[in-house]
Amino acid sequence: MRLSVLDIGSNTGHLLVVDAHDGAAPLPAYSYKEPLRLAEHLGDDGAVTREGIDKLISFVRAAVVVADDKGCADMLAFATSAVRDAVNSDDVLAEVKAETGVDLEILPGEDEARLTFLAVRRWFGWSAGRLAVFDIGGGSLEIAGGSDEAPDVAWSLPVGAARLARQYFADGATQEAVRSMRRELRATLATDAGKLLRYGAPDRAVATSKTFRSIARICGAAPSDEGIWVRRSIPLAELRTWIPKLVEMSNSEIAELPGVSPDRAHQILPGAIVAEAILDIFALDELEICPWALREGVILARLDFLGADD
Repeated sequence: MRLSVLDIGSNTGHLLVVDAHDGAAPLPAYSYKEPLRLAEHLGDDGAVTREGIDKLISFVRAAVVVADDKGCADMLAFATSAVRDAVNSDDVLAEVKAETGVDLEILPGEDEARLTFLAVRRWFGWSAGRLAVFDIGGGSLEIAGGSDEAPDVAWSLPVGAARLARQYFADGATQEAVRSMRRELRATLATDAGKLLRYGAPDRAVATSKTFRSIARICGAAPSDEGIWVRRSIPLAELRTWIPKLVEMSNSEIAELPGVSPDRAHQILPGAIVAEAILDIFALDELEICPWALREGVILARLDFLGADD
């Protein structure tokens, strides 16, 4: 069947059209996305602004047309951290429904972590052993670990790359701001690190998301045109050489680095600091990049559900 997945993230609205059936890998057929930056459209009161709501409605309306034009039998629509955390989330969802007919589901952070873990497990298979999975978005970081298809532990932290950029680097990436972010971030990560560490070192530590893929590319990973099967990673040693350079670079200079898009340039430094903290606190040498993440997890879970009904 042909499905569409509408992912309203903190950075980007993304409609992914796939051809999928039970027992096979989802095959991407079309992709439509726009940089909504909803995490940056939260007012001082914690509500999504009028401008943010209007951008969201416009994108969802266009996505519905694309999904219909591409012959999608169903649309799986969800929103993550930015809408989830907004004080007016119910009003936003109601307005989107009234204007577009799309009923966006709010994904809790733990569910986001679990679905991403499912996608990573299916990508690497059982031979990967025990997995530790780290997925960073604009608003949150999801962490999960386990040896099965469902993780033993899964949780979400409000330390997404866009949120951290806004919180610490709104006036530029000063050394003082970097030290402050680094200290507070590591304290936050360490609070629940034992959930994962109590099971011992993972056989494979995996990172997903556009931000982590961009950081891997900066650290020397193969470009996207070499295909999805090439192994890519964020090595701790290489990452540590780049963070001081990123601190000294402007966003426009960062945007010129390989694998970085201009609309995400401001998130690369905070994302790199998060990656370094993960590698340190969880005693890892590298994070391997998985091309599948939350959207694929949503599709796979839906196929599993349909297969169980047959």
